[in-house]
Amino acid sequence: MRHVPVLLTEVIESLQLKSGMNIIDCTLGDAGHSEKILEKISPNGKLLGIDADPEAILRAKMFLHQFENQIIFVRDNFVNLKQTVVTENFTPVSGILMDLGWSSPQFEERGRGFSFQNLSEPLDMRYEGIKNYELGIKNLTASELVNSLSEKELEKIFSEYGEEQLSREIAEAIIIERKAGKDFKTVSELVEVILKVYRQKLKSTKEIPWVGGLHPATKVFQALRIAVNDELGVLEKVLPQAIEVLATGGRLAVITFHSLEDRVVKHYFKSQIGKTLKLINKKPIIPTSEEVKSNSRSASAKLRVVEKI
Repeated sequence: MRHVPVLLTEVIESLQLKSGMNIIDCTLGDAGHSEKILEKISPNGKLLGIDADPEAILRAKMFLHQFENQIIFVRDNFVNLKQTVVTENFTPVSGILMDLGWSSPQFEERGRGFSFQNLSEPLDMRYEGIKNYELGIKNLTASELVNSLSEKELEKIFSEYGEEQLSREIAEAIIIERKAGKDFKTVSELVEVILKVYRQKLKSTKEIPWVGGLHPATKVFQALRIAVNDELGVLEKVLPQAIEVLATGGRLAVITFHSLEDRVVKHYFKSQIGKTLKLINKKPIIPTSEEVKSNSRSASAKLRVVEKI
């Protein structure tokens, strides 16, 4: 199954693509956006496609085989954007796209425990060999976080990165299990503790006491994924690099999917307005009702676009 790109028409229009442009897709994924970008910048335009996930690179190559002479594929975290541009001598850069969402194949087919629904998978959650900048530890897995961090550290991660209301109770329950000899290795082992906390809190006998349409493990898994890959820290580091490598008049388009990411992007853009940037859209562009109906995962997406001055 190929991932469906979000806000595709809006992204293409916002980047004002023309034949011969050099464009960077910082989050290549299944290359849905890149395919349309290449159609617009062909026959002489070039695309620099970056992704930390080696399987994403392989899939993108398959989907973009007809454009192979126009693409440079780079397997790396986009936190190294500036160095990548220098190494590949990729200039001038007329546009940059960052789609911060996770593709369906990454959740469903990678076998790394990204989804709370894949109960038998290992509790890993790494993109692939990415350094956790905040903790200074390479290849730290979600399992290692859950098994080693203190109750306060776990509570902080669940609260700040997942906005989980029961962060304290879940962190406490994990510590109790650890003291009893529990070693959290699989998705199911963590999910069961979360469900137990929610059953007790809601006084429910349901196997899965859904809350406002969400599975109780949703926010904890989001929080761990963000912590493992230092997603917010990486985003803060890459935004200034993106503006630096853009040519004057070039545009940066960023798609976020939750309030934490959007806050980082919004605040950085606001700090640079009138200095290095001008806003293209004062309010974020959101999906149409038709897109949300056809692709429910697009519901929380927000697109912000700026131009370098």
